[in-house]
Amino acid sequence: MALKQAGIICELREVALRNKPKNLIALSPKGTVPVLELADGTVLDESLDIMRWALNIRDPDFWLESIVEALPLLHQLDQNFKYDLDRYKYFVNYPEHSRIYYRALGEKFLAKLEDKLLANNGKGICDARTTFADIAVFPFVRQFAFVDKPWFDETPYNLLKGWLIHHLDSELFLSVMHKYNPWKKGDEVFLFGKTIS
Repeated sequence: MALKQAGIICELREVALRNKPKNLIALSPKGTVPVLELADGTVLDESLDIMRWALNIRDPDFWLESIVEALPLLHQLDQNFKYDLDRYKYFVNYPEHSRIYYRALGEKFLAKLEDKLLANNGKGICDARTTFADIAVFPFVRQFAFVDKPWFDETPYNLLKGWLIHHLDSELFLSVMHKYNPWKKGDEVFLFGKTIS
């Protein structure tokens, strides 16, 4: 979403994580996505770093203005919420606790987001508009919500639910959320940001 917002055109290579291409491991040995290789050979393999890089080139809606305020929340996202989300989604791989236990851990972050949205009239996490924090947090809230959507729909986080719907229905999200076939050597080059409008 940040790449699209910044107007960055790049070659897209979709990856099936169960069958990671050697090229991916060569660029980033940790083997996670996204990975962005810049023209000068620099490799960015963290989402937040890719977002910052893109928006430092072009930030038409000033998303980066609130990044300093967002840093503690983004740290909590990276250090705690992603960990809890992974265990909630794949609880069968973590039998030490139940799915409900992992959900309750992640729910603490949802409550924090609800409070932040309340302070901004439901418009954004760090400001009364969409900023860097909203775009960084949105995909993970989306994943959490859809693990058990009926449960999420019954939660008291009404501002968060409205915020999630707003981003799910946004032109920006819909313009980038497409299914792509996994890339293999010899495939035609697909330019993300140019082909999809």
